[in-house]
Amino acid sequence: MIRLAIQKSGRLSEASSQLIKDCGINIVNGKGKLKATASNFPLEILFLRDDDIPGYVADGVADLGIVGENVVAEKAKDIHIVHRLGFSKCRLSLAIPKADTYNSIADLEGKHIATSYPNILGDYLKEQKVNANIHEISGSVEVAPSIGLANAVCDIVSSGSTLFTNGLKEVEVIFRSEAVMIGSPEVNAEQQKIIEKLLFRIQSLQRAKNNKYILLNAPKDQLDAIIELLPGMRSPTILPLAEDGWYSVHSVINENDFWDKIESIKEAGAQGILVVPIEKMIL
Repeated sequence: MIRLAIQKSGRLSEASSQLIKDCGINIVNGKGKLKATASNFPLEILFLRDDDIPGYVADGVADLGIVGENVVAEKAKDIHIVHRLGFSKCRLSLAIPKADTYNSIADLEGKHIATSYPNILGDYLKEQKVNANIHEISGSVEVAPSIGLANAVCDIVSSGSTLFTNGLKEVEVIFRSEAVMIGSPEVNAEQQKIIEKLLFRIQSLQRAKNNKYILLNAPKDQLDAIIELLPGMRSPTILPLAEDGWYSVHSVINENDFWDKIESIKEAGAQGILVVPIEKMIL
């Protein structure tokens, strides 16, 4: 069995629980419980505070953890990133009052900056050769300039609405983050096999999310041109239709290429195009 630590509440909690569910793993967690065991997979879930997860994994109490990459960088524990999960993307940014002028990071020389990420910020300022005073606070970082505690803040930004509401503007992105799965250096061979099974399921979900299944009808004289636009995983599946001279073409298309490809396919003569989401994709 392996132990996986996830947030008990907060930004990553719901998405982490949903990921486990989408992997076909059944977890029944009673209200307020900090531990739960899967009924159909050798997995135990620990529900912890976000900041505590890297420490639990580093100490071997948990074999895996799901946490923001920003927390991994800030805590600097003896752990490694097992897999990037692609959700809860955000950035750690510097922000100043809207009315203040900003030309470059040099404008913060000698200023006071409030943050919950003193290590990441300190490393960034050192790289930029800027000497500033860092005030570490654990919450409500955005109010620091308005109460005279700091000239600027360094905090997590997703949409930027919180900064705007508190009269701040984003001026520098110093770190980009997403949810990552971290691993302990102490897992044994048997546990590693279970981890690989879990990763296999997660990767299948990620591939499915990034691709679409496409079905279309193509005239024989345009078939080659349409196939050229649809490479698929290996090559498109082609089936003759009841109507002579027409074929049904089935393929997979990457989400990033979707709209450009669809327009080109339609212009090449494809008809009756259907696009279907993929639940899981196994190579």
